[in-house]
Amino acid sequence: MIKRKAPVGKVHSHSVYTFFGKIKSLGSSLYLGICAFPKLSIFLKNCSKICKKRFSQQAHKWLQKTGRFCFVSMSYMFLYVPIGVLIIFSFNSERFPAPWSAFTLKWYHELFHSKELWKAFVHSLFVASISTCISLAMGVFVIFFRSQGGQLKKSLPLFYGNLIIPETVLAISLLSYFTFFKIPLGLTTLIIAHTVLGLGFVIPILYTRYLQLDTRLHEASEVLGAGAKQTFFKITLPLLKPTLTATGLLIFILSFDDFILSYFCAGTSVQTLSLYLLGMLRVGISPIVNALSALLLLLSSVLVMIFFSSKLRSRIL
Repeated sequence: MIKRKAPVGKVHSHSVYTFFGKIKSLGSSLYLGICAFPKLSIFLKNCSKICKKRFSQQAHKWLQKTGRFCFVSMSYMFLYVPIGVLIIFSFNSERFPAPWSAFTLKWYHELFHSKELWKAFVHSLFVASISTCISLAMGVFVIFFRSQGGQLKKSLPLFYGNLIIPETVLAISLLSYFTFFKIPLGLTTLIIAHTVLGLGFVIPILYTRYLQLDTRLHEASEVLGAGAKQTFFKITLPLLKPTLTATGLLIFILSFDDFILSYFCAGTSVQTLSLYLLGMLRVGISPIVNALSALLLLLSSVLVMIFFSSKLRSRIL
């Protein structure tokens, strides 16, 4: 069959209509795009703000965490790096501050064979133990007096003097007191001085904790027929046991490490560990001091671990 060709005019008109239709659709698309451009720009701006906000929050959190970590790390380094250096150089064969030479236990051997050092250590341990026990006992007596109806408002501010007055002034005043009454300086005066120092911590802390106790417990005990003494020893004192333990540890550490009161009130017959170390430092820094410090640090760490063990802590507290 023979195909007939369409007329040229019709083909031309059809192509023209198709061309104008495409232009019309393109124009409508451009018109819609121009109309939607402001909304699209607003949407993109909002998206950028949200992204910036989230990024700034994440960056702020990251910087905050990093700053805290750096601050805590620097604090621990400031506290424990000197202790680490002291322990490491206690095994050095050369005297401190000489550079590291070789590993040795010579200084620990000399430490265990130093009779004067261990005598001073025993003196410090004895004075700290006795003064802590006396301070805690006097604190308990004061709280017992208050529980029986006694008034402490006028006399209580006297015990805050140890916290306000400089320790040097307190030591000189105690030395003047002992000299006035012609009390020979020695272990007795040293224990009295450390007890006076401990009372400034025991009585305010115990009295504050006593005021925080629930009075309904005492009222219930009295209603059930218990006396004042029985109420104190069965209810009040067990509730004060954690405070007594914490305060006792605080006083023991302060008394064991104290130098100023020991320097003024010990005299020449008694030498505590702090006074002995001072005499060694005047001659020169001996590695024996490093060895002793390492042993004391190990001992204190073991005691802390034992104290914070769950079984022993439940028994004590």
